[in-house]
Amino acid sequence: MKVRVKYPLLPVLLCITLFFCFIGAPVAVYSQQDVSPVMPDSEEARKLLEDSLSIVEIDHEIERITKRMEELQTLQNELQTQIQDMGLRIEDRRDRAAAVLRSYYMGERDNLFFMLLSAKDLAGFFRIMDFYDIIIQNDRDTLAVYNNQYRSLASAQAEAARNAAQLAEVKDSLVKQRERVLALEQQVDGALTASGNPDAMKRLIEEFTLYWENVGLYEVKRHFQALANAMENLPSFVQGSKNMLKTNGKVYTIDIHEDDLNTFLRSEDEIFNSFAFHFDDGKVIASGESGNLSLLIEGKYTVINEPENAIMFEVDKLVFNRLELPDTTRKALQDEFDMNFYPKQLVSFLKATEVASDDQRLVVKMELDL
Repeated sequence: MKVRVKYPLLPVLLCITLFFCFIGAPVAVYSQQDVSPVMPDSEEARKLLEDSLSIVEIDHEIERITKRMEELQTLQNELQTQIQDMGLRIEDRRDRAAAVLRSYYMGERDNLFFMLLSAKDLAGFFRIMDFYDIIIQNDRDTLAVYNNQYRSLASAQAEAARNAAQLAEVKDSLVKQRERVLALEQQVDGALTASGNPDAMKRLIEEFTLYWENVGLYEVKRHFQALANAMENLPSFVQGSKNMLKTNGKVYTIDIHEDDLNTFLRSEDEIFNSFAFHFDDGKVIASGESGNLSLLIEGKYTVINEPENAIMFEVDKLVFNRLELPDTTRKALQDEFDMNFYPKQLVSFLKATEVASDDQRLVVKMELDL
């Protein structure tokens, strides 16, 4: 008779082995994504990657536009239903209001006045007066309700018209972006065909797209978020700095040297230790490198008054790892992160009138907001 030897530790060891295999897999995937693909030296290959990245980003913009278009269409349908319901309700009020106006025009309400004059005693006079007040108040209520409903209907119709115009604009933008993607795809296909090794270029495009969506976009957003957070504290920094805010009694001037701004930013977030701002020739250039990542943001500050007075940072150029991102990405990031400076957070009675960035200095002129 054979005796079967039992190994009580074998199942435990097997479970431990499987556990480490499973938890090790995501780490391996992430570490591969975290390594930036090697950028080719040729300008043609760099342009090919740039166009491919633009296709990915414009596709995201198309998704955003499509979603916005669906929201606007839903709102338009709701507004049209609301307008129809209001139109039906207002018909009855219109008839009542017309009857009231007609009664005054035809002199029917004059009889009430004559009844007052014909009262035989004071008690009768006040009874007729009470009756007269009730009728007049009812007339006023009828006209007021009709007027309010008419205004609501007109407001809903105006909103529907604005929404329809915005919907048409969004649809037009969607068509243009789709045409843009199609042109880029044809351009990329032609460049791939003309390249010496299409398969290798396709793999590089796939690798870089994966890297951008898993690492690059996150890092770009992290920098924009850090900048937006720092801008919230900029008014306090200006107030606490000597000779940064000056006035001649009428005009207030903020004069910030780029070195002071960079020092402030680095005190706000260590991400700016390898990232610096530079002011020159009306431009604001922020750039830096960290490991395999490089980022360049180029833009300008302008004064805006709507929806409120502010110094708006407008991104004109965005370059990630030597690849310039499309305007759709710039706009999406600018909409998502508020990097503006609001003078009223500094002094409540001031408004910005001018801004200039030159010779390493950012100068903002403000006046009293009377």
